[in-house]
Amino acid sequence: MAQDGTDVVTVPALTLRSRRRRAPSGLGDRIVLGLFAAAAWLVLLVVVGLFVVLLISAWPAVQSVGIRVLESTAWDPTSGKYGLLSFIYGTLVTSTLALLLAGPVGIGAALLLAEVAPRRLATPVAMLIELLAAVPSVVFGIWGLFVLAPVMRTVIEPALARSLGFLPLFQGYFYGVGMLTAGILLAIMVLPTVTAISRDILEAVPRDQREAMLALGATRWEMLTRAVLPYARSGIVGALVLALGRALGEAMAVVMVIGNKPAISLSLFAPAYTMASVLANEFTEATGKQYVAVLIGIGSALFLISMLVNIGARLLVRRVGAPQRMRTR
Repeated sequence: MAQDGTDVVTVPALTLRSRRRRAPSGLGDRIVLGLFAAAAWLVLLVVVGLFVVLLISAWPAVQSVGIRVLESTAWDPTSGKYGLLSFIYGTLVTSTLALLLAGPVGIGAALLLAEVAPRRLATPVAMLIELLAAVPSVVFGIWGLFVLAPVMRTVIEPALARSLGFLPLFQGYFYGVGMLTAGILLAIMVLPTVTAISRDILEAVPRDQREAMLALGATRWEMLTRAVLPYARSGIVGALVLALGRALGEAMAVVMVIGNKPAISLSLFAPAYTMASVLANEFTEATGKQYVAVLIGIGSALFLISMLVNIGARLLVRRVGAPQRMRTR
């Protein structure tokens, strides 16, 4: 204690003033955290509410036709026949084709832009690719109908039939519209998503990974395949799943080029239907409560499939990234 006793008065005063200054800051932090938590819960409630509303609207169809519609391909609403198996088949085939075509091309383009191409070229090309992702789906559909479909009918499908015609996948008539055309169009639509996200992931790989491999005498190809790609594997898987989610739910572009025929065929040239395209094509013409309820049920099933795909993707990304996190510890 000082002789004049000033320290006894000053220290508690400073402490009190500092506490008063920290109190509003703590309150502000709690308010911001509360707003963030409310926003997160609001998103969850909106998703759950959307699914509940769809399920309630589709419940009359579930009670009347049951789950046997998943085993039937007959689609004739005027006769009360609602077979959904052909729609599920068309959705799976076109989405798988889109992912098989867009995945390797998108990852290769991302590697080129992030690792090989000079910066002055990679930056504008990447910007154009990201702008391509903003093109409305109906524009892709019009292009697919008037440009892609005639090329498929006159050039690509005959060439595939001549070279791979011994396979059931490439047999049949050349319609121009069908599952193969829809899969190629979906691949073009999801390609910017795969490329842009994969490029960002690859650029986030630490430079030490590259320099260590090159210092050990590795070639650039070995550096990319053994250092960069394994490190970015979980992010690339996430990009592919996001692309799959868009391919599953795309409606307007697909409805223009898939042929809109509720049938199952091994030939990729054949017309088909997807779950999203049948909603876009027939919902405005639906008459009767049962017909509308069945279409809403298809939407509910598509919503549920999308959720399961996202959950599976989250688990897959976590499983793929687990060995990487173990190595970094």
